[in-house]
Amino acid sequence: MSKRATMSKQTRNNWLIDAALFVGAVLAATSGIYYLFVPSGGYQAGRNPMYGVTILFERSTWSDLHMWGGVLMIAAAVVHIAIHWSWITMMSKRVIRLMRGRGSGMSQGAKRNLFINVVVALSFLVTAVSGVYFLFAPDGGYQGGTNTSWDTGFLWSRTTWDLIHTWSGTVLCISAVIHFVIHWRWVKNMTKRFVLSLGATRPEQRAVAR
Repeated sequence: MSKRATMSKQTRNNWLIDAALFVGAVLAATSGIYYLFVPSGGYQAGRNPMYGVTILFERSTWSDLHMWGGVLMIAAAVVHIAIHWSWITMMSKRVIRLMRGRGSGMSQGAKRNLFINVVVALSFLVTAVSGVYFLFAPDGGYQGGTNTSWDTGFLWSRTTWDLIHTWSGTVLCISAVIHFVIHWRWVKNMTKRFVLSLGATRPEQRAVAR
């Protein structure tokens, strides 16, 4: 007799959203690492020895992967936050009560998870905002070129935005990996349960089979 598992619609939707968030994060992080080690400056006669080097894809393809991976990650994160908003507000109120010396204490594990979650949330917010800036202020054209939005100086210079995006993305990658490792058992169990639920036979299907 084959092993079957059931999963509620809400839990399945949560898994799908988390899976979309994971895929978007992997695409954005992988392409981000490519840009970190293969910068665009220098040109053929400049100081960038990696200019013109192709790694798996052309640079334009890496750019598309980074952009659409980031868009997918932001969209999935917005839905994820909306679904878990009640939990977020509950934990926020609990932390505020603890800071005021009220309420029951938290275990070391809970404090560790809360700290990692806060780091992930803040670094994601900064990465997303700076990413949206680059989405609407592409780097094509350069000074005197066809791109009139080059280094418009919105709040900060383009170089500053680039540094913010790079380092917040780095912090996000590190904290997200730690978050993933901490919850690896849950991720593995829920993924296994999701896969098994796809093969579960529905009651009406069993009735027809009889």
